[in-house]
Amino acid sequence: MKKVGIVSLGCQKNLVDSENILGLFDRNGYEITSDPKEADVIVINTCGFIESAKKESIENILEMLNYNKKIVVTGCLVQRYLTELKKEIPEVDAFIPIREYEHFNKHFAVIDPSVDTSIGLDDEYRIISTGPFSAFLKIGEGCDNCCTYCAIPLIRGHFVSRNLKAIIKEAKDLASNGIKEITILEQDTTKYGIDLKEKTDIVDLLKQLLKIKEFDYIRLLYLYPDEISDELIDLISKEKRLTPYFDIPIQHSETHILKDMNRRGDKEFLRNLFTKIRNKIPNAILRTTIMVGFPGETMEDVNNLIEFMKEIKFDHLGAFTYSQEEGTKAFDLPNQVEECEKNKRRDLVMKAQQKISYSQNKLHVGEVMEGLVIGKEHDNYLLRSYFNAPDDIDGKIFVRSNKILNLGDKIRVKITDVFVYDLMGEIVE
Repeated sequence: MKKVGIVSLGCQKNLVDSENILGLFDRNGYEITSDPKEADVIVINTCGFIESAKKESIENILEMLNYNKKIVVTGCLVQRYLTELKKEIPEVDAFIPIREYEHFNKHFAVIDPSVDTSIGLDDEYRIISTGPFSAFLKIGEGCDNCCTYCAIPLIRGHFVSRNLKAIIKEAKDLASNGIKEITILEQDTTKYGIDLKEKTDIVDLLKQLLKIKEFDYIRLLYLYPDEISDELIDLISKEKRLTPYFDIPIQHSETHILKDMNRRGDKEFLRNLFTKIRNKIPNAILRTTIMVGFPGETMEDVNNLIEFMKEIKFDHLGAFTYSQEEGTKAFDLPNQVEECEKNKRRDLVMKAQQKISYSQNKLHVGEVMEGLVIGKEHDNYLLRSYFNAPDDIDGKIFVRSNKILNLGDKIRVKITDVFVYDLMGEIVE
């Protein structure tokens, strides 16, 4: 039997695409392998969001070429730089940009003529790679926010919501296959439905998903601040199966930088939003993403940002440096910040966040958390609760247990100790 291996880079949305690609190969008689030495075909699903991601993608392509297999390169980097990649890396057997996903099989048939070209990428045949109990559910594609630093609209296009019935059908299929936890994905999940003829939104979608009783946990990722409605907050506050987890990338706190980034809302709006969420949902987990080194940012802005972080007390926070991306409006802005200075500012932000995270984690000591067993590390099991998302960015919850636990088991754990990012607990019978 022919074998295919895949290298999936970048975000979880890209991972869902990779799962669809694996499903297509599976339907064409390929066995999936994680060993590139065994593979007949290696697919590299690339990221092209920022400079570091582009470098990682190129490095992976060059590494996989060393195995002398058939190589297919797809994803965001190909969408953005197809002509240049064909010229610079002619050894690749096929480059398939995102805009050609509907013809994926036809492109691959050039390499393997035995492929059934009538079969296309189909969510119904996804090969779930996140284990037997947890899956991502993508509800749309693209983005219309047009932040001045961001290349996503250039790569993925305008925001397009998936059909509600198609999403619910896929969700029911996942539930029937044993999935207990779903994480809803889109570049901006709060915008869901805005482009659909039928009147629907993210709240309507969540209410439909809550009817699927097999799901113990439903989580949202990537919420745009000014699209988080009171109705959404209220729904999460009263529905136990909706995890009180708010992933709200704010990028910065200072109003003049937010304006230059073309981000809606100002510092006071953000302050009021987080206050509202914590008032309505006292146990809410707040996660955000911060960008430092945006053109025109000063050390005063960074210090103000850190003070804002201390005020809001984000449970989880990731910081990255501004990447000057061609084709974006920020590319030609004056007062670009030197790379070494960007790194210095990022380190300052993360050092401050370490203290905040540790302080927030200490509030969980004595709390009993419910969640799913997601693995084992050394002598401890790993738990995912409302505290952490399934994208390996948040801290871990380590669990001591005298009895054997299985992946996907729902358990209750009392938190006994904390670290800067991680929690430690023991199982509650």
